[in-house]
Amino acid sequence: MHKFDFGNGQVSYMRKFVKTDAYVRAMTEKRCAITEFGTIAYPDPCKNIFSRFFSYFQGVEVTDNCLVNVYPIGEDFYAVTETNFITKVNPENLDTLKKVDLMKIVNVNGVTAHPHIERDGTVYNIGNCMGKGATLAYNIVKIPPAQKDKSDPIDKCSVVVQFPSAERFKPSYVHSFGMSENYFVFVETPIKINLLKFLGAWSIRGTQYMDCFESDDMKGTWIHIAKKSPGEYIDIKYRASSMGMFHHINAFEDDGHIVFDLCSWKGPQFVYDFLWLANLRDNWDEVKKNAIRAPHPEVKRFVIPLDVTREHQGVNLVTLPYTTATAVMKQDGTVWLEPEVIFSAPFMAIEFPQINYRMCNGRDYTFAYALGLNHFVPDRIVKLNVKTKESWVWQEPDSYPSEPIFVQTPDSTDEDDGVLLSVVVAPASVRATYMVILNAKDLSEIARAEVDIITPVTFHGMYKP
Repeated sequence: MHKFDFGNGQVSYMRKFVKTDAYVRAMTEKRCAITEFGTIAYPDPCKNIFSRFFSYFQGVEVTDNCLVNVYPIGEDFYAVTETNFITKVNPENLDTLKKVDLMKIVNVNGVTAHPHIERDGTVYNIGNCMGKGATLAYNIVKIPPAQKDKSDPIDKCSVVVQFPSAERFKPSYVHSFGMSENYFVFVETPIKINLLKFLGAWSIRGTQYMDCFESDDMKGTWIHIAKKSPGEYIDIKYRASSMGMFHHINAFEDDGHIVFDLCSWKGPQFVYDFLWLANLRDNWDEVKKNAIRAPHPEVKRFVIPLDVTREHQGVNLVTLPYTTATAVMKQDGTVWLEPEVIFSAPFMAIEFPQINYRMCNGRDYTFAYALGLNHFVPDRIVKLNVKTKESWVWQEPDSYPSEPIFVQTPDSTDEDDGVLLSVVVAPASVRATYMVILNAKDLSEIARAEVDIITPVTFHGMYKP
């Protein structure tokens, strides 16, 4: 974890490893002891072939390596990944406090690292689970805000609503979900996790998580919605073309529609290309040379009409005047969604999107801030007006920024009145890492705080007032 602390006109920097079981065991045993997303655990040299064989039948060992994100629950803060384990940390000194197994509290096998947080502190997240009739499903779970009696909100975690799975034994990979003021939006892509391969990840032959992915363009994308309160699944079959995605940008309601924007990739093959290129991360020249394999990335807007009946068959159900997105009911009762493309550029993706979350989450909005990925390498910060499709860019040579975090100017009313915070890695510079502060209106630089070390390019983070 990395921390930049602002106070009294000064900036201090701190970093510490999160002392998870995966970390402690790796340091103690001097090997990767638990299989990670892209790394197979090395065998224990102290065990012979027979003891290793029988150890595979003692249960699946899932990593608690919380390297993806950090977010608040009640008055506490947790480092998280995409498994069932989250780790409580001290935001002041970055000490590791305790490990929490969500499977022991609520019916989920894992949750995303991208929850939604209401203005009162309520946390919503999604995870796959075993549903009715021993079939796979996806549960939206709710963690209440800080409790008056000082009890742990996690202990009151509950399932709000359940989404069915399109396939009985192959859940989709879920990285994020959408939430408006009154609805949840879940995009079930054709990027699947083969459970037989997943269980085989701990077999004698050895497999990593990324080997368990598979996809089928012919299956298309299933889009599910549910009411937030009370939790109620809306059984209308919304469908769209096959795509891959990591991050939702925002969702909001307008005149009987749900509008939601996301970063998408044409075809689920991008998962394999992304992971394959990620394995070359120590050789950027090789990454750029081979990035021609990457599919064309886009920012898309989908619109879901809520009032759907059989009488509407064959006509566009979207009546909003400001979008070209369509929704047409087919003869079989499915509603086919065609998106509006908000941003598209050859071999340059907009990913890791952020908005003025406090003001606009679940509401109509105008601006998104993100990383521009050139050949999968994050080398610029992009601001996008989702209404006019205008964009702004901040970029410096040989510099690789992290996800831009928006911080609103106190008491401001303009959506883009604030600053962006990003940790930039510049390996060729004398001071190789710095926090850059940009004016969110035009991406002009306000200041930077330099650190005389090289840090990894980070995934996600947050601003703590």
